[in-house]
Amino acid sequence: MSDALFRTDSYAKSCDATVTAVDERGVTLDRTVFYPTGGGQPGDTGMLTLADGSVLQVTNAIKGDGPDVVIHVLEPGAAAPAVGSKVKATLDWDRRHRHMRMHTCLHLLSAVLPYPVTGGQVSEDKGRLDFDIPEATLDKDAIAAKLNELIAADHQVGMRWITDEELAAKPDLVKTMSVKPPSGHGRVRLIEVTGLDLQPCGGTHVARTGEIGRVEVVKIEKKGRINRRVVVAFGTA
Repeated sequence: MSDALFRTDSYAKSCDATVTAVDERGVTLDRTVFYPTGGGQPGDTGMLTLADGSVLQVTNAIKGDGPDVVIHVLEPGAAAPAVGSKVKATLDWDRRHRHMRMHTCLHLLSAVLPYPVTGGQVSEDKGRLDFDIPEATLDKDAIAAKLNELIAADHQVGMRWITDEELAAKPDLVKTMSVKPPSGHGRVRLIEVTGLDLQPCGGTHVARTGEIGRVEVVKIEKKGRINRRVVVAFGTA
C-alpha cells in the first residue's frame, strides 16, 4: 500500500519516496503524488530522480494489487531502481493540472444535466460524459453558457469522507452508473462543489471552479435511443 498523497492534496507536485517493489509492470513507492489510471481519468506521467541525480521517465501510473498501490510505469528499456532506493517523484504538472480542471468541469456538467451518467472520460484538452436522457433535445450553446456561468462564479471545490455504510444508505449520491464508487476500504471520498454537486470520486480536482477557465461544448452525439454523449473542450479565448 502506498501513501497516496494525491487523495488529500491534488496540488502536491513532487515527493521524496522509497522504492518498495519492482516488477515487470514498473516501480512501486511507499508514497506518491502520481494518480493511477481509473475512474475515467488518465494516469499521471513525470519522472523519478535517483539519489545520484539520474532521471527515469514515468510514462504512466496504474493501479497495483491492493488498495492505493500505485505502479509507476517506466519507459521501455529503462533499468528500474533497486528496492530500498531513495527517489524523488515529480509530476508532469501541466498535464495533471489540465486533468484536474477538466475533471471538475465534468462534475459541473453533471449538475447542469442532472441525468444518469453512463460513462465518461477525461483528457488534457477535452472530456465527455454520456447521459441517459429520455426524449431530450440538447442545445450546445445553452449548456456551454450555463457551464461558463458556474465556472465564473468561482465555487469552492472540497472533499470529505463518509463510511462505506453511509454511502450504501445514500445511493442517490452515485451519479455514474458505469464506474463503481471507490469503496470497500472502510471510507469513501466525496467531492463537493459547494451548493452544486456532491458525489463519490477518487480523481483529482481544482480547488475552485474559476480555475477551470472558459470551456466550449464541441459535440453532442446520439449513442443510443436515449443515450447522449456531451463533449466539452477548453475554450480558445
